Amino acid sequence: MVTGRRGTVLVARLDNAGDVLLQGPLVRAVAAAADRVVFLAGPAGAEAAALLPGVDEVWTWACPWILGDPPPVDAADLTALTDRVRALTPDEAVVSTSFHQSPLPLALLLRAAGVPRISATSVDYPGSLLDVRHRTDDDRPEPERALSLARAAGFDLPDGDDGRLAVRRPLPPVDARDLHTRGFGVPGGHRCADLAEALAPGYVVLHPGASVPARAWPAQRCAEAVEALADAGHRVLVTGGPGERALTAAVAGARGVDLGGATTLAETAALLDGAAAVVVGNTGPAHLAAAVGTPVVSLFSPVVPAARWAPYGVPTVLLGDQDAPCRLTRARECPVPGHPCLTSVTADDVVAAVEKLVTT
Repeated sequence: MVTGRRGTVLVARLDNAGDVLLQGPLVRAVAAAADRVVFLAGPAGAEAAALLPGVDEVWTWACPWILGDPPPVDAADLTALTDRVRALTPDEAVVSTSFHQSPLPLALLLRAAGVPRISATSVDYPGSLLDVRHRTDDDRPEPERALSLARAAGFDLPDGDDGRLAVRRPLPPVDARDLHTRGFGVPGGHRCADLAEALAPGYVVLHPGASVPARAWPAQRCAEAVEALADAGHRVLVTGGPGERALTAAVAGARGVDLGGATTLAETAALLDGAAAVVVGNTGPAHLAAAVGTPVVSLFSPVVPAARWAPYGVPTVLLGDQDAPCRLTRARECPVPGHPCLTSVTADDVVAAVEKLVTT
């Protein structure tokens, strides 16, 4: 175990927002001993990195060997990042990756930039690229897997930290008047007062989108769930990103409150914080809900294992056929006609799951 203050530590996780949120315990362990934590994130994860307690600065870089839609390798871009790291003069770096990603290309760049100590989880022989080569059981939940890397590097959570996911607080308020003025959340021409009433804590959030199509519950099923939840007496908010507004409008219909594209990630966290439960697939908002402590109905496609990627540390009802033929394929597009792992889930299943979570 390395003791004493650790200066500036560069933490890297270069994929999606949900993956970044799962690094929360690792980051807090590093921050407990470091004077400064700089987080190197991909474009999709930078906003999430800024929400993590313990992060002092966020850098954004599109990594050509990590992103699902990678940019071409550009020598000038690699040189620019190397020069930036060299100017930072970090005392060490912790490179976090998923089980199927290699930390070694980034470790090579960091070593070329003069980083004196680099830690990462690697099944591949790292030569002189790593000072701490960590190996771990890949079946443990992703936050625990990441935290085990921090511990291998000599960092640990401070006393009293329970190791759950977390976001910076206070979260920004979500103002009904502002949303109304901008035209959000007003099915059927509701007044601002109606929107304010809908936003009172205790609603259910349904998030129909997913970054990977194979993990999405069909839109028609989502729309049916909004109707069924409304019939059961729940107020339903439908959330989504700016590119999902057609989806959220169709899902919300006349009985849900359509907030697609209406909120920043921090504001979405605030919405999830006020929810009684969140209905969502295996995508970033599932982990954001866990980070604010809200129970999750997880519409989980088994293309990746739930043991690693299900919402962490909060009450969860897992729906979806975990033994479907797509199991563990890591497919981005469903390889099975009809998407049976999730089409098997009905609106009534979701209502029952929500009722279970809100009454326990």
